[in-house]
Amino acid sequence: MRRPRGEPGSGAPRPTERATCAGPGESWSPSPNSMLRVLLSAQASPARLSGLLLIPPVQPCCLGPSKWGDRPLGGCPSAGPVQGLQRLLEQARSPGELLRWLGQNPTKVRAHHYPVALHRLGQLLGSRPRPPPVEQATLQDLSQLIIRNCPSFDIHTIHVCLHLAVLLGFPSDGPLVCALEQERRFRLPPKPPPPLQPVLHGGQGLEAALSCPRFLRYPRQHLISSLAEARPEELTPHVMVLLAQHLARHRLREPQLLEAIAHFLVVQEAQLNSKVVQKLVLPFGRLNYLPLEQQFMPCLERILAREAGVAPLATVNILMSLCQLRCLPFRALHFVFSPGFINHISGTPHALIVRRYLSLLDTAVELELPGYRGPRLPRRHQVPIFPQPLTTDRARCKYSHKDIVAEGLRQLLGEEKYRQDLTVPPGYCTDFLLCVSSSGAVLPVRTQDPFLPYPPRSCPQGRAASNPTTRDPAQRVVLMLRERWHFCRDGRVLLGSRALRERHLGLMGYQLLPLPFEELESQRGLPQLKSYLRQKLQALGLRWGPEGG
Repeated sequence: MRRPRGEPGSGAPRPTERATCAGPGESWSPSPNSMLRVLLSAQASPARLSGLLLIPPVQPCCLGPSKWGDRPLGGCPSAGPVQGLQRLLEQARSPGELLRWLGQNPTKVRAHHYPVALHRLGQLLGSRPRPPPVEQATLQDLSQLIIRNCPSFDIHTIHVCLHLAVLLGFPSDGPLVCALEQERRFRLPPKPPPPLQPVLHGGQGLEAALSCPRFLRYPRQHLISSLAEARPEELTPHVMVLLAQHLARHRLREPQLLEAIAHFLVVQEAQLNSKVVQKLVLPFGRLNYLPLEQQFMPCLERILAREAGVAPLATVNILMSLCQLRCLPFRALHFVFSPGFINHISGTPHALIVRRYLSLLDTAVELELPGYRGPRLPRRHQVPIFPQPLTTDRARCKYSHKDIVAEGLRQLLGEEKYRQDLTVPPGYCTDFLLCVSSSGAVLPVRTQDPFLPYPPRSCPQGRAASNPTTRDPAQRVVLMLRERWHFCRDGRVLLGSRALRERHLGLMGYQLLPLPFEELESQRGLPQLKSYLRQKLQALGLRWGPEGG
């Protein structure tokens, strides 16, 4: 079908100036900054125009013939005279004709016809080679028609008319936009009253606040800080467990509160069992915070000696928190590595998780406790520590920088010169691993064993912490992503599990190259990221051939 002369997409040259639609009572003048230029740009894609107008995609070459007849806006069925009026509006050749069709057919006009009219007005104003003349009275009458009938519009029709009016240049404080905005606000559901902040009165008030679902979902650090004003002796173990879990869950490294929990643990030692203690100790390891309370470690050692045989899983959980703090007590290690304890947990439902934790404890003994001479975990009971990325990384993978860093390395080095998500003995998952020769050349990973020997060959068993070097001439470089959620909130302290992994990889001989989230977030696009990675690798003295992409 031939396009009428002057319709958008006809191929006629663009005029140097266009009339911009002003609101009723205002004069018309060309405006180079009008949104109409964006709306009617021939270079604008159909997808972008559809996003601006909140309508289904239209035909190419700017705003072509409308398809609203197939599915009218406002929820009104399209049939007979109503559909015929819509075709007349879509084919109108001037703003005056638009107004005439709307004014002369009051019984046929439906709510969805007004967005069609505004849409057609935008097409007419952007037509080439010369838009039709627009009279001020015509726009005033059209505005008054919409204002008079907008109370009958549904919310979708109001939204479409409001966006079209703004994009066509009607002022935000003009009668048309104000009337549509008022109708939009009138149809919004009433806002619920803000929830009352919990009033804190002693232990019962704290328990009620910490048990509130809204409080747990939206952590308020200043409110948490106020809880430290209560004396720990006045609080119940249940309240302190809720507080500890809250700090750990939301990564709140509040020294005042953590010290209060530590003091509570010391004061209430005789009344606490290991199942409660494991929950109280959890935030210290997770938040990488060793309390100043001098009796903290002696108290835990006494509790472990008293409760180790009663609750094996709780005992291992406490030791895991202490492992992150580098405060493992030898006496407790002797107990959990004893044949009796290992045989006891082998038949329990949580045997696998306990063996995984014992494997990590054995790795910590190997790498960090050269003075330990007690029993160790037998090799047949050892399992990979973390055979896959941690749960938090899997849950937040869509926010991670891993994919774009992988693409940058692929284009910079080539796919054969790095490995992603490789788990190295004794079970640590690495983000990106490179093999590097003694001269600094990045080697293809397939030609090298990507794993360093564990335990390190240069050290006798139990001596790795004193000298983590190996005899392997090829060096292994591990690029470590340090995402925002790898840190305590509002701080620069790595979470305990992250710090432990980096510490152990370094002691095994891997050279670590951290990639902090602040630096990654500051890179705008792949070219900048490649330049950033190039500088990071060259700072280590690495070299490679031409870029792979």
